[in-house]
Amino acid sequence: MAKLLVVYFSAYGHIHRMAEAAAKGASEDGHTTRIVRIPEFRSPDNITALLDHPSRRQRRDDDDSLSGTFRIGARWSKYEASQEEQKGVPEATADDLRWADGIVWGFPTYYGSMPAQVKSFLDMSGSLCAGGELEGKPTGVMTSAGSIHTGHEATILTSIVPLLHFGLIYVGLPYSQNPEYLTADAIGGSPYGPSTLAGPDSSRTPDERELLMAGRLGARVARFAEATKGIK
Repeated sequence: MAKLLVVYFSAYGHIHRMAEAAAKGASEDGHTTRIVRIPEFRSPDNITALLDHPSRRQRRDDDDSLSGTFRIGARWSKYEASQEEQKGVPEATADDLRWADGIVWGFPTYYGSMPAQVKSFLDMSGSLCAGGELEGKPTGVMTSAGSIHTGHEATILTSIVPLLHFGLIYVGLPYSQNPEYLTADAIGGSPYGPSTLAGPDSSRTPDERELLMAGRLGARVARFAEATKGIK
């Protein structure tokens, strides 16, 4: 069996749930799993969610602007509750990446790409790239987005680029195994990887079909990792 690492960053909790589903899928398939989180930036001035704080709002939640659609102020309480819930999850380290035979990454969509917190974690893991320590390990990506039009597919596609620099082998989510995303319903999921739609105001919770696809990705990456252990 393989050792699967699920490493994630989650501001409002959607990806936290997807990470748990991915680990569960691999565990039920007989693999060893570990979940770790990429933390928020230490400086409050660099925490994106602080833009949602009531003290920093410039518009009302009930106005006709985009702030009204996103319900900016109401999101702050969701952020605080989510961060409290995740306190018990260990923070990700380079040694976690070394431990893993396969890695699933999870993070929200920030303007069609990975959040700065995740990019910073990869940037600080440069020694693993230079030493080729992750080469040959299967990997996959999950994300979340406000709606079906706000970049969930672009985020996965752009995130593949730095992962390839580490020598990771990308694993997608094939049509034949995931009929759930072949639908007109407003749910996440694509050939590139699982995703969940959080809603413009972050009030939506992951659909069971989205969690099911996350679980399949976890199991799929672990199976590839089992089959290719030791191969670079």
